[in-house]
Amino acid sequence: MRFISETTSDGVSERLFMLHDLPGVLWSPADADGGRPLVLLGHGGGQHKTAPGLVARAHRYVTECGFAVAAIDAPGHGDRPRTERDERFSADLRERRAAGEEIGPLIVRFNAERGAQAVPEWRAALDALQELDCVGAGGPVGFWGVSLGSAVGVPFAAAEPRITAAVFGLAGHETLAEAAARITVPVEFLLQWDDELVPRDSGLALFDAFASGEKTLHANPGPHVGVPAFELESSERFFTRHLLGRISA
Repeated sequence: MRFISETTSDGVSERLFMLHDLPGVLWSPADADGGRPLVLLGHGGGQHKTAPGLVARAHRYVTECGFAVAAIDAPGHGDRPRTERDERFSADLRERRAAGEEIGPLIVRFNAERGAQAVPEWRAALDALQELDCVGAGGPVGFWGVSLGSAVGVPFAAAEPRITAAVFGLAGHETLAEAAARITVPVEFLLQWDDELVPRDSGLALFDAFASGEKTLHANPGPHVGVPAFELESSERFFTRHLLGRISA
């Protein structure tokens, strides 16, 4: 892992890094000394590791909980090169939208491909992050990711025993149910009741597929991108409970 820049704002250090050819970012308390819980953030489709919503979430987890937080660019996103397959998907998406056709199944299939590619990348990133003094090896690790973040995060959590707790959502069971059935850590799942991309029954079926002894469904009215802002506070309490072993007020 090679750090290429560092900035500090409001007590939060943000360091961009490269892990071989994989770009990522690590947020931590500016005065971080010693190990701490780590939360990994998976961004949504069409976004990247430093999308404004992801940065705001990272800062909240650092300042309110004292966590280290990291994100990497998903395949074909952010600072990563786009392949011919990526360009073809974007063109197909534009054509279907222009024609008023359903785009959900196309996104599901392509996100499954990205997820399969991203799992070993996330495992390599986790290996490198846990070698840092401000994170440390053996500590609790959380994963947060919805939509594309779930397409990546569900198979990653199923394959990675270091994940302690996870927040998923805005995804269906079609390509993720098998991996979800191998996940036993606590899960908080976000579902938008009027999601135009993920049918309600599919999202509910994915929630049902998780083998976790503790899992909570948060269903809110609204479209795919309409997750209420208060769910950030809920995820903060969730990770505080499972990564720090205490309940936030």
